[in-house]
Amino acid sequence: MAESHLQSPLISASQFFEIWLHFDADGSGYLEGMELQSLVQELQRARKKAGLLAHVLPTEENFLLLFRCQQLKSCEEFMKTWRKYDTDHSGFIETEELKNFLKDLLEKANKTVDDAKLAEYTDLMLKLFDSNNDGKLELTEMARLLPVQENFLLKFQGVKMCGKEFNKAFELYDQDGNGYIDEHELDALLKDLCEKNKQDLDINSIPNYKKSIMALSDGGKLYRTDLALILSAGDN
Repeated sequence: MAESHLQSPLISASQFFEIWLHFDADGSGYLEGMELQSLVQELQRARKKAGLLAHVLPTEENFLLLFRCQQLKSCEEFMKTWRKYDTDHSGFIETEELKNFLKDLLEKANKTVDDAKLAEYTDLMLKLFDSNNDGKLELTEMARLLPVQENFLLKFQGVKMCGKEFNKAFELYDQDGNGYIDEHELDALLKDLCEKNKQDLDINSIPNYKKSIMALSDGGKLYRTDLALILSAGDN
């Protein structure tokens, strides 16, 4: 059934979800970065073959591509977008924040939807990206929208620390003890991480890592909770 939707003139949100489930071959409830990219590319190829516009969803329902193609031109842009919509700095985008994010995105594309449609879109985003089903999206869950080549967060998944280890590292690199890490202190931390994790991290990419991570900062001040989004696994 999912295959029959690929070349349809219109694909509804529910049909897109059906296609998504078809590509989630292992039943994990989510697609990793490369899997998501392959899904989008295959859908685009199928629709081009049918002589249709290369959109995953019809005009009024293509917010996923709008986000990926217009908002997320780089990982730095993703971090800025995250910070904008994680208004309470909780480390999550909750339902109301997600609604505001989608509404703003659609308005930027000169599209207006009613409250019912906005609620439908919000629910679909949660179904697609809320891998632990807690009703809110974490940074790493939202990051699956990033193009794989831009997704440095995937690389940092393998070097995350337990809570205790992270706190110890933060205090070590917060050399002046002012409660936040600045750009120079982050540079030292990243260099050490790259040296210890050469298989996961590329030392030549430190300028890009640093630029993206500092996009989470408050005026150049990277506080513990912000850096924890990247480097802490969250346990003790």
